Amino acid sequence: MSRNPLYQFVDTDTTKLEAALVDAYEAIVGHSAQPSSPERIFIAWVASIILQERVYLNHAGNQNIPSRAEGANLDALGELFYQHTRPAATSSTVTMRFNISEAQTSAVLIPKGTRVSNGQNMFWATVEDRYIAAGQTHGDVTAECMTAGTAGNGYLAGQIATIVDVFDYYTSCTNLTESGGGSDSPTDDEFYEQLRQSEDNYSTAGPKGGYIAKAKAVSNDIADVLPNSPTPGEVRIYVLMEDGTIAGQEVKNAVLAACNADETRPLTDHVLVEDPETVEYDIDTTYYLNRGGPSAADVQSEVNAAVDAYVKWQAGKLGRDINPSELTRRMMVNGVKRVVIRSPVYTELRSGNVATDASGRVALADLTDTVPQVGKLRGRTVTSGGYEDE
Repeated sequence: MSRNPLYQFVDTDTTKLEAALVDAYEAIVGHSAQPSSPERIFIAWVASIILQERVYLNHAGNQNIPSRAEGANLDALGELFYQHTRPAATSSTVTMRFNISEAQTSAVLIPKGTRVSNGQNMFWATVEDRYIAAGQTHGDVTAECMTAGTAGNGYLAGQIATIVDVFDYYTSCTNLTESGGGSDSPTDDEFYEQLRQSEDNYSTAGPKGGYIAKAKAVSNDIADVLPNSPTPGEVRIYVLMEDGTIAGQEVKNAVLAACNADETRPLTDHVLVEDPETVEYDIDTTYYLNRGGPSAADVQSEVNAAVDAYVKWQAGKLGRDINPSELTRRMMVNGVKRVVIRSPVYTELRSGNVATDASGRVALADLTDTVPQVGKLRGRTVTSGGYEDE
């Protein structure tokens, strides 16, 4: 677990423990316990038992602290927070359109549970009964993936077009939106962060943290959320996904439903979910090698992994400046002598945080700066300049 270092409530130093036991034994019997004697061997065995118990005590103590607990222990501590339970994996959703051969004089039922697929091994089922009205030739309805988790995400419009359960007059179907919103059950680190953020839910979503908590609860794949209020009574929410992409329509619909519920938002708030602005950048860099270090192939592999990590970091937070110094730092792996960055150049991105005057009003000049920006990689060229002498 990486959230925090573990507390050590009791000492687990073997040498100190055994020395203390030897001193106690010698004080009782009145003579020394020689190394390798039966007495010292027995004391060492006793010390190992006590040490094991101390390790168990430290573990038990840490498992009672939410920031350090794991698995079922962390689940049990959830009752201390507003959010009590670890969310289960959720299924992706998609809007399906079903077509019939010709308009009918009475409504045609698309039954709840009608299954469709991508023609392979992924299936979605409609979540409610939907009627194609008399005189119409198609009807739209939401379908939910039958496999929970992220596996059902990312199917583009038109890729889900095979029906499993045919109904009267059916001719064809297709998905109108990209499938999205499915998420895996959170890891311990993710669940602890959700528990901590859920404390903001003790208020309605009026506070900034309340909107963030409500929005992030929609999907474990949401990396960052920014709510702001550029004008009185209007709340705009911007959502960024874990892979650095802008949220799809299905996720935005779910976020809006969570943050716009009557029991969530103040009555005076008008809530919108909008897209941040993307700022494209290129990576063009050359790295040079030290002689006598790891092989060029090994260094190349590490450099490429470092660049991948930089791209993910750069797209992981709204308003994060495009920072070539961070790229240099990450590329200085074992075996690299120096790095030349031609692109990107340092670029400040808008955070979207609304500046107000002393009275709390948003200055009119700042209204155009309320849309956050996020960096998006356009092209990538990483080359080796070979070896350089000192």
